[in-house]
Amino acid sequence: MDGFRGCFEGLRDLRTGKAARHDLLEMLMIALCAILSGGEDCTDRADFARTKLEFLREFLALKHGAPSHDTFSRLFRLLDPEQFRECFQRFMAGFAEACQGVVAIDGKVLRRSFDKASGKSALHMVSAWGCEQRLVLGQIATDAQSNEITAIPKLLKMLRLEGAVVTVDALNCQRDIAQQVVGQNADYGMALKGNQGTLHEDVQAFLDDPEAKLAVSASTLDGDHGRIETRTAMLSTDVAWLQEHHDWPGLAAIGKVSRVRETADKTTTETAYYLLSAALTPERFGEIVRSHWGIENRLHWCLDVAMNEDRMRNRTGHGPKNLAVLRHMALNSLRKETSKGSLPKKLHRAACSDAYLARVLAQL
Repeated sequence: MDGFRGCFEGLRDLRTGKAARHDLLEMLMIALCAILSGGEDCTDRADFARTKLEFLREFLALKHGAPSHDTFSRLFRLLDPEQFRECFQRFMAGFAEACQGVVAIDGKVLRRSFDKASGKSALHMVSAWGCEQRLVLGQIATDAQSNEITAIPKLLKMLRLEGAVVTVDALNCQRDIAQQVVGQNADYGMALKGNQGTLHEDVQAFLDDPEAKLAVSASTLDGDHGRIETRTAMLSTDVAWLQEHHDWPGLAAIGKVSRVRETADKTTTETAYYLLSAALTPERFGEIVRSHWGIENRLHWCLDVAMNEDRMRNRTGHGPKNLAVLRHMALNSLRKETSKGSLPKKLHRAACSDAYLARVLAQL
């Protein structure tokens, strides 16, 4: 518990009177253990505490026994989400002091977190995903009247990005974000579409010109789920003419990736365009573009399918934000545990084996 207490030092307990008789950190540890064992809601947390009481008392006092589901619900509704997020950043400091390699930034909506009765919109979380480490490096909820574009600069400030490559989708291909990434001594790879108007048109016209001198990578072939995909990356560092017209912060190269997908029924072709702040080889450029999709496949998909995040119905108070952070914490803990097995298998293993659960907790 020493490492766990260190992560949550300074977290204020806003419960009062008899509502605060269960220790704050002990309840957070039980909630984390329940999620690691596949628990989804406050009833699952209360059931876990009751059925695993003997195991939990090996490292928790639990003077008043197992907390009820109402007690768990009240706790997460009241916790300050900003303080709880800061605790997560301290938690991550034990795994990685600085971001490395490719850091993918993307947002995800928790579909069932909306409250029709009060007009509260669904929670939108923006996460930073370490593609090489396969860890959530940070996250932030968008403001009720805002979107990802305004949330990402705040998220970037939380991270030590020196030497990393930050990737974003076309929605977040913005001058201010590019300037901030470069200002934090990192590089960017930004997908480019029509939201940047003539910049996209100029890049597309140049890269699609048969006379353009481009560095071209060898095609890579990938076959899965009944399809074959061939990808080719092309890149140019001839951007002086582009900077004269657009003056994009830190721009050093432009590139495109062509994808040809073949299935039994049809063949489709897709071309995506990118702005880069580093003069990469086309092979490295292709790797970075490919890495970005790890945030969809290894984070968002896992949260939705393995942890059923889209079905979570926490709606009141700060519950949705705080529990989303706790799920990220559980996901990182399972990723750092090095035994073989998929995320669903590890969740099942933790539910069945107290020894395995203790091994996961020992990383905290």
